Amino acid sequence: MSYIHKIRVRYAECDRMGFVHHSVYALYFEEARTEYLRSKGVTYKSMEDLGIIMPVRSMSFNFKKAAIYDDLLNIEVSIVGETKVRCCFEYKVTNQSGQFLSDAVTELFFVDKKTMRPIRLPDDYKILLGM
Repeated sequence: MSYIHKIRVRYAECDRMGFVHHSVYALYFEEARTEYLRSKGVTYKSMEDLGIIMPVRSMSFNFKKAAIYDDLLNIEVSIVGETKVRCCFEYKVTNQSGQFLSDAVTELFFVDKKTMRPIRLPDDYKILLGM
């Protein structure tokens, strides 16, 4: 199941060409991912309070068309594949006109905060996330 997060492009996020700078997309995707989890009843804070952290292992971005200042972006985020120790999030970005702008995948993994060793996602979180 996917979740759509809306973000309005701010002037400071644009480069001299007037486009959203590519580095900003990582922030957009983190915000969308965080809100997706929150919509499922899971927050990063609650996970961290239980000693579970989620470092990013990899990111892959594809850009089709540039987002510009004041665009209202719709970022559709979903979890893809099986989630055990790792979790892959897929993103699709469109603007207010429905034009496809970009897509991306981020891979995160679950780590015990004290030992810094990978762990399996606890079953109660799997249930909340519908896995």
